[in-house]
Amino acid sequence: MFKRMESVLKLVWFCFVAEVTDRKLTVEEEEAKRIAEMGKPVLGKHPKLEVIIEESYEFKKTVDKLIKKTNMALVVGTHSWRDQFMEAITVSAAGDEEEDESGEEKLPSCFDYVMHFLTVFWKVLFACVPPTEYCSGWACFFVSILIIGVLTAIIGDLASHFGCTIGLKDSVTAVVFVAFGTSVPDTFASKAAAMHDVYADASIGNVTGSNAVNVFLGLGLAWSVAAIYWAMQGEEFRVSAGTLAFFVTLFTILAFVCISVLLYRRRPHLGGELGGPRGCKLATTGLFVSLWLLYILFATLEAYCYIKGF
Repeated sequence: MFKRMESVLKLVWFCFVAEVTDRKLTVEEEEAKRIAEMGKPVLGKHPKLEVIIEESYEFKKTVDKLIKKTNMALVVGTHSWRDQFMEAITVSAAGDEEEDESGEEKLPSCFDYVMHFLTVFWKVLFACVPPTEYCSGWACFFVSILIIGVLTAIIGDLASHFGCTIGLKDSVTAVVFVAFGTSVPDTFASKAAAMHDVYADASIGNVTGSNAVNVFLGLGLAWSVAAIYWAMQGEEFRVSAGTLAFFVTLFTILAFVCISVLLYRRRPHLGGELGGPRGCKLATTGLFVSLWLLYILFATLEAYCYIKGF
């Protein structure tokens, strides 16, 4: 490379000297000119080139893994039903990091296989939801909301039969089993959102939004079907309010306490709404769990007439 640059510089100098002195080039100068011309770009037989870019699923999967390890995990969506079903039927290692310290991908453990066997039906079911790229995400939104509502209605009926079998009232069954069963998955989803996002908005909003969908859509869908059925039979469908007023009032008071604690935790020295120093985390966790147990206690006492509600 340096030899060619030296030849080019010599050629420029010789041409300059030849033009100034109006003389012919010597043999050495002609050789330097020939060597310099060998490095010139020359148009070949194929002056045009067509480039076709195709998507690589393996490379896309690698990029998605890298993005999931950053704070942009929530923007990762699905591109096709094929990706969703492949992910649903594939056993993956559990944990926050999919790779160990040596950089190799972790292999699934025995517990991962057991959990995959227990949840594969639900994974495949929700893999039927349209990918996030279709209709700008609206198809995924409406179909997933519809499936959640149907499942909530089914779970509500199963819980009602379970409570009737063991001798519990429907209000106690709803507070203890149904609410707990629908909120525990939301808790883990909120934990993942809190770990992969800079702010706590997605983590806190996930629980409130999911509970709203479970209650309003789950009960509303079941009651709507029942109302339509009995209307076609020429009768009315009535749902007794029962202890609903007491439950809602108690829930509102305890929710106000929780929101006040979150607002107080927003101060910088407390580490924000979530996380922070170990003492703040344990105190906040203990308070929230005690409020939940307190709600169950008062709801049960009121349902069995040990205390009088509204």
